[in-house]
Amino acid sequence: MLAISDIDNIRWEYGSGEVDLILALGDLSDSVILAAAESFGAPPVFAVRGNHDVPTPFQEGISDLHLRTIKFGGFAGAWRYKAKGCHMFDQSEVTNFLKDFPRVDVFIAHNSPTIHAKSDDIHAGFTAFDDYIREKQPRLFLHGHQHREIETMIGATRVIGAYGHRILEI
Repeated sequence: MLAISDIDNIRWEYGSGEVDLILALGDLSDSVILAAAESFGAPPVFAVRGNHDVPTPFQEGISDLHLRTIKFGGFAGAWRYKAKGCHMFDQSEVTNFLKDFPRVDVFIAHNSPTIHAKSDDIHAGFTAFDDYIREKQPRLFLHGHQHREIETMIGATRVIGAYGHRILEI
């Protein structure tokens, strides 16, 4: 599996190979996501938008997982740290959105749970993600947004923060 997140380039410049699927974790242009898919043999692509992404639907070939389950589950966006912008939410909104969200083995998000948050207002994690992990115990929780590679176990859940691109075995 290839996890990609927070790539500012307008082209895919990170190699090629073969993976079973691509998980796009936000702050990526659709053209970069689709170019990555082409470079890795056009596997299925599941994605969520980030706080710097456009408010439009994904292009054909990219399955949007925001508040949906299609093999995996997902949530787009980040903490509302400014008055205007796309894909930004308050803690209470995320709690409300996830209150009945089903358990999935793999959950992808742009923002992180609080364990991977930074201490600034922009990179605060969602407490609702902490609650979801504690209650539903997905096998894997992948996120971007924090601009660093980090991995933590929370109970039986492997929480991975990806920055740029990362090939993972699941």
